[in-house]
Amino acid sequence: MTAPELTTVQPAPASPVLEATSLYRFFRAGEEETLALRGVSVTLHPGELVAVVGPSGSGKSTLLSCLAGLDEPDGGTVVVAGQRVSHQPEQHRARLRSRYVGMLYQERNLLLPFTIEQNLALVQRLAGGSARTHPAVLLGSLGIADRASAYPEELSGGELARAGLAVALANDQVVVLADEPTGELDTATEADVLAVLRARAETGTAILIASHSPAVAAAADRIITLADGQVVP
Repeated sequence: MTAPELTTVQPAPASPVLEATSLYRFFRAGEEETLALRGVSVTLHPGELVAVVGPSGSGKSTLLSCLAGLDEPDGGTVVVAGQRVSHQPEQHRARLRSRYVGMLYQERNLLLPFTIEQNLALVQRLAGGSARTHPAVLLGSLGIADRASAYPEELSGGELARAGLAVALANDQVVVLADEPTGELDTATEADVLAVLRARAETGTAILIASHSPAVAAAADRIITLADGQVVP
């Protein structure tokens, strides 16, 4: 009897955790109008580490703000974890952001009246205590465990960047969006931060980093290039 022929079944690709389709964003100042995003589409899958690169003014920060639901696109849609983020009431967007999205801003996402440790505890509490990593372990992985009781104004620029990243990684969000996370870091510290982001990606979190750094681009699985608000080859 002839043995049945074996066939290889390819596993279905994981569904995207973030889908942005044809995003447009206008800014107006008096009679002057700037088109910051021109039909930008982005898809992120679990475990990806993706870099968004481009010159200053190309739309990187605007894109991340729209993806996080901090800013509303004038056209297009954003869906995170199957939930529509764009064109929703701010309260709804804030709930989705707290549950699904970790965000590191260029201004750093720290509340000034609280210590770094208190900032982390607050973010974890607002998200319902979904963290898998203890704050002390997270701060240690970023090289600032000894600054847990410090206030934001007591930190250097590099320490602020790492503390802000700790807040972005404090919970088990499906997506982390980081705007210039290594801009103020030396080469060695930048490598450590990228290793932390890679380790988080390996747990299934999708990471999107806007950056000018060649090291970030080199560490990425995929690169999205923006110029004048458009994705270019």
